[in-house]
Amino acid sequence: MSDGGTSRASVFEHGEARKTAEGLAYLSGFGNEHSSEAVPGTLPEGRNSPQRAPLGLYAEQLSGSAFTEPRPHNRRSWLYRIRPSAAHPAFTRAVDNGGLRTGPFTDITPDPNRLRWNPLPEPPPGTDFLAGLWTLGGNGDATQRTGMAVHLYHADTSMERVFSDADGELLIVPERGGLLLHTEFGLLHVEPGHVALIPRGVRFRVELLDASARGYVCENYGAPFRLPDLGPIGANGLANVRDFRAPVAAYEDIEGPVQVVNKFCGNLWTATYDHSPLDVVAWHGTHVPYIYDLRRFNVIGTISYDHPDPSIFTVLTSPSDTPGLAGVDFVVFAPRWLVGENTFRPPYFHRNVMSEYMGLIEGAYDAKAEGFVPGGGSLHNMMSAHGPDRETFDRASAAELRPQKVDDGLAFMFETRWPVMLTPQAATAEHLQQGYDDVWRGLERHFRPLP
Repeated sequence: MSDGGTSRASVFEHGEARKTAEGLAYLSGFGNEHSSEAVPGTLPEGRNSPQRAPLGLYAEQLSGSAFTEPRPHNRRSWLYRIRPSAAHPAFTRAVDNGGLRTGPFTDITPDPNRLRWNPLPEPPPGTDFLAGLWTLGGNGDATQRTGMAVHLYHADTSMERVFSDADGELLIVPERGGLLLHTEFGLLHVEPGHVALIPRGVRFRVELLDASARGYVCENYGAPFRLPDLGPIGANGLANVRDFRAPVAAYEDIEGPVQVVNKFCGNLWTATYDHSPLDVVAWHGTHVPYIYDLRRFNVIGTISYDHPDPSIFTVLTSPSDTPGLAGVDFVVFAPRWLVGENTFRPPYFHRNVMSEYMGLIEGAYDAKAEGFVPGGGSLHNMMSAHGPDRETFDRASAAELRPQKVDDGLAFMFETRWPVMLTPQAATAEHLQQGYDDVWRGLERHFRPLP
């Protein structure tokens, strides 16, 4: 590819990949005990580890939680593969980390200022998903399994190597360009407006369905994402369990050198296998990857007055040791109706004990009239005052309060209990907007004391 063009060969390849992606079947349900086999008869019945697995396969357990965690939180899957994962040479530190960074983030003094970035610039030609990862910041410590990191990605090349993350699970939020994810469990198709969740330790490869791909990634070092409790909402609402889709088994039987990259305690390690590690013929379990369509989020909101707290927009949560306090929440501002009477309808001015990184997938966000663009993002660390810009405030304060459908934008938020510590590359990036504070200038004094 050169000068933004695409070769006939790459057009063909993208077309074939998209045809495959759009024809995929899935399993339904978040946290279910799923099972799938690509070849009939390869999934053992009645036991997990028979003396001889069917058709000469190897039985292997992949644990995403401690063996003794409570049953509702226990994550594990049994994989029946052509070769066991143990059959590989030593890993070496032969891969540069590039723009990828990992907690603890101690390179720069925490910044209380409100910050906003434009989208990542175009990547150098030949950049795959892994090389295109760029860390904005994070918190906690991956070696202690606490905290999270905010990454962005921009790629123009499909991966030929295979990647796994021992430090945490990856929530991938595409903003531009579709992805076909080849995982140990099968294939997942994710487009802008969808998200993909890759559990800790699961190997995968990212194939681009378009000439380039851009988006966001939340790396969660802490407890695995789960659906939030519904409390007084009741049994239904927010993200529905059945709308999460897991892959059906699909395997690669490839002999020959395959580079495998493992992220471990913040560094990238590599080994060259003599076969593809995506060779799982059958599997069952709960530690599985998912995709989810954000437009299926069942928004709960006011039908009387006042603007509810954004916690009601939580899709997934990683709980901490304090009840109700998340290590990280994933929140989506999906299409919805606004009907509150005598109410300022955009998000209100506020200061929050949580830290908020917000990104925009498409359209416009209802609290920012301009400057906040798809592919960009803003960071409001704990207790930093923020809210609608002056133009939005003036317009919303004078608006006629008819029922209004908000469906011209799709925004999301990574909300975390600790401050997001910037990486030096984010603090000094050319695409960091200067003068972000100016959006709140001109908020005039309207107070007039009574005589």
